[in-house]
Amino acid sequence: MNTFLVIVIVLLAIMVVVSLVRGIIAFLQSTQLDLQDQASGDKATEMQLKQNAAMFSRVKYQALAIVFVAILLMAR
Repeated sequence: MNTFLVIVIVLLAIMVVVSLVRGIIAFLQSTQLDLQDQASGDKATEMQLKQNAAMFSRVKYQALAIVFVAILLMAR
């Protein structure tokens, strides 16, 4: 059981890093034009939506990892 939980935690940690990198890449791909367009309009750009989705995924995977760490600690 402990081995399974550790494997799940490692996989979730990898998913957190992947989501973080994807969000940072989307952030870096934002152009000055995107930033200027945001000041004049209400809508979010495609890159901003990608950033938001990637960061939401990161938070989701971090929360799952914390839950599995808590389960692992309770199983001892």
